[in-house]
Amino acid sequence: MTRYLIAGAGGMLGHDLQRALAGRDVVALGRAELDVTDASAAEAAARGVDVVINAAAYTAVDAAEADEDAAYAVNATGAQNLARAAAAAGARFVQVSTDYVFRGDAHRPYAEDAPLDPLGAYGRSKAAGERLVREAHPAPHIVRTAWLYGADGSNFVSTMLRLALERDTVTVVADQRGQPTWSRDLAGWILTLLDTGAPAGVYHGTSSGEASWFELARAVFALAGHDVARVLPTTAAAFVRPAPRPGYSVLGHEGWQRIGLPLPRHWTDALADAFRHLGPA
Repeated sequence: MTRYLIAGAGGMLGHDLQRALAGRDVVALGRAELDVTDASAAEAAARGVDVVINAAAYTAVDAAEADEDAAYAVNATGAQNLARAAAAAGARFVQVSTDYVFRGDAHRPYAEDAPLDPLGAYGRSKAAGERLVREAHPAPHIVRTAWLYGADGSNFVSTMLRLALERDTVTVVADQRGQPTWSRDLAGWILTLLDTGAPAGVYHGTSSGEASWFELARAVFALAGHDVARVLPTTAAAFVRPAPRPGYSVLGHEGWQRIGLPLPRHWTDALADAFRHLGPA
């Protein structure tokens, strides 16, 4: 029986990976059980497993600007440690990456082989992680995702649901575009790559279609039964934050087409499904 190691099992994606792998032989380790920055710990954790999925990440985008070393330790060195450990164990390896490896100034979806050009510290650490993983493992799967939401952890969708109950109106950025992605879908796509024996390479684990944060917020309000007129548009310039955000984070899905697998479903279908399963108030 195939044995799986999930690093970062305590996060939003980590929980959904555990659900997707229910009934299989899984070792699920959160941050308290596995410090990915410790090479010896990573090697010990990967010993005897057949698949290593790295869902561990430093995701505090703004904090990374002030402490890039901390982000690099987890997102680059940690990824390298796990990839080396997987290679030593003869295990397959999946690295979860991000849209932040791109500058975000394109006008068409980023292809899987588009040059990496991150804007900030977080993106630089994840881009370095991709490079180090390729150097450390002979055949990794790198799955980039974006605009992730789910049941276990703070995210934009849960924030909108909370604000809908706390405020009369909510002002949301309307000039940044991306692909809202349910973490449960992402977990399923990762398993599909593994179960079908998909070739190593880069895949974009995002929903199809695209939206602005404003459009996503209105969709959340509508599904929750709130008046969408309470969601007001603004510009990214109105929200000054330490880390720059990509203006256009839409990722292409040519990788799925090349190997004959179905394209990810549209983000609106996934969001409606998430509401049916998660039952948000």
